[in-house]
Amino acid sequence: MSRTYAIAAGAVVVALLGSTFAATQMAKSDDQFAQCRASQSAGGAIGGPFELVDENGTTVTDQDVITGPTLIYFGYTFCPDVCPLDSLRNAQAVEIMDEQGIEVTPVFISIDPERDTVDVVRHFTDNFHERMLGLTGSAEQVRAASQAYRTYYAKQESEDDYYLVDHTTMSYLVFPELGFQEFYRRDVTPELMAESLSCFVEAAS
Repeated sequence: MSRTYAIAAGAVVVALLGSTFAATQMAKSDDQFAQCRASQSAGGAIGGPFELVDENGTTVTDQDVITGPTLIYFGYTFCPDVCPLDSLRNAQAVEIMDEQGIEVTPVFISIDPERDTVDVVRHFTDNFHERMLGLTGSAEQVRAASQAYRTYYAKQESEDDYYLVDHTTMSYLVFPELGFQEFYRRDVTPELMAESLSCFVEAAS
């Protein structure tokens, strides 16, 4: 390879790297929540319309439920450990936000409509936070909501009613108009979640 060719090739690589960096920085600058994100999610790919039944027996849509910063979790009330712990963590994070004067609505969507009736869901959510909204519905309604949020669930085989349900354990932060913006894994503490929620709410205002 000649010296002139090597210099030219190097210049092309530098130019390509520069354009890639510039595009990345431009994408970040267009994201009002860039400074808040811990995940690689860019928003928009997750979430969408749904129609479910709330804990009072009223049919509601996503527009009825997501009226402000909303923390959505898909689980089931007969879950022996994961769902109660995740719901408690979400409730604790929301309580921290309440102390800061910031209202975030925690929502629990059942992926076990066969057992999770309106009354069962209401009793479950009332144990965690007064504003936690429980949602259930028909098998078709629940499946559509789960698919909108790209979550997974599958009923385990059982000979009785004491079956378990495998499911996604993420919690999703959603805003009206802006849609999905962030997800939280199980290992995120209430304090870290509240810190993140505060950042997103401030950036959205």
